[in-house]
Amino acid sequence: MDCRKEDVVIVAAARTPVGSFNGALSTLHAHELASVVIKELLQRTKIDPKELSEVILGQVLAAGAGQNPARQASVGAGIPYEIPAWSCQMICGSGLKAVCLGAQSIMTGDSSIVVAGGMENMSKAPHVIHLRGGVKMGEASLQDSIIVDGLTDVFYCYHMGITAENVAKRWKVSREEQDQQAVMSQNKAENAQKGGYFNKEIVPVVVPSRKGPTEVKADEHPRHGCNIETVAKLKPCFITDGTGTVTAANASGINDGAAAVILMKKSEAVKRNLTPLAWIVSSAQVGVDPSVMGIAPITAIRKAVEKAGWTLDQVDLYEINEAFAAVGVAITKELKLKPEKVNIEGGAVALGHPLGASGCRILVTLLHSLERTGGKRGVAALCIGGGMGIAMCVER
Repeated sequence: MDCRKEDVVIVAAARTPVGSFNGALSTLHAHELASVVIKELLQRTKIDPKELSEVILGQVLAAGAGQNPARQASVGAGIPYEIPAWSCQMICGSGLKAVCLGAQSIMTGDSSIVVAGGMENMSKAPHVIHLRGGVKMGEASLQDSIIVDGLTDVFYCYHMGITAENVAKRWKVSREEQDQQAVMSQNKAENAQKGGYFNKEIVPVVVPSRKGPTEVKADEHPRHGCNIETVAKLKPCFITDGTGTVTAANASGINDGAAAVILMKKSEAVKRNLTPLAWIVSSAQVGVDPSVMGIAPITAIRKAVEKAGWTLDQVDLYEINEAFAAVGVAITKELKLKPEKVNIEGGAVALGHPLGASGCRILVTLLHSLERTGGKRGVAALCIGGGMGIAMCVER
């Protein structure tokens, strides 16, 4: 997608805090988290919900979530029944793909104002079993839908963690480098939280309970005081024969959260006296061998940056989803990026990775980081299970 002639802009961007697995947000459905964000965006922009063209939300783990969770999120945010809402599924890239689809809808003239983003409550993902034909003999086991639908490669039949091990081996990323990357990510996130850098992008979520409502307003996953000595003690999770390098500390978390943006043409923003956070310049998606899915952002970033007419050096900030520290190191090395430009407020190892929400979460963080630092150009990118990558270029 090349938006240079279409001037699609992002006029508002926000997200919930990212909750830990079975943590503070675990009792809320994904659509409820998304509704909180959408309500806030509409309030910030003073847009009448009736004026929206559509709502597009990414989600990966939708089993048992009810009919069309995006529609549930839309109606829950006070958007009238007359406004359509639908979901898209591109695993980790879902939230960013939703934004691409919203921009394309505006570019073609089908829509004028679009809410796009992503949502996930991994804590609520069910265990499943197929019993339609009955069980005539033997045992029947429940399967964890997180593992089956979110974290297992269907082509090689192994966990995403093995794909990270493959990347580490092929791109010569050592255990020490991965641990250093993980600690750096945690320390950046700690610094960002203490500095209040996330305050503008996070919408507090009120969680009801028997003891009364609790307001959740900070990411739960970061570990303050993280150091290399502690991280180095953890044992590898996926390859346990002594050659493994990927651990719980240098991999992203299993998390809950939602994020969204509001899109429109620049002329519409001017008419409404709304100051855009950024203009969507280009986007790109690519496919790679699923066994090394983590390196797909390398090609996606190059493709999107080329479409934008930029060079990699001309980009001020990169938000590259840190599914695994090994992936982050490999991408930064291959593209020869300056570490101080990448995930300046921490990556997914620290902040977490709520699958369907992450694509939009990194975009929201990128937009607010550019605003805070005075940067002009930014790139958001993610690797995607099954061997794909997606990237978007934005400019302020």
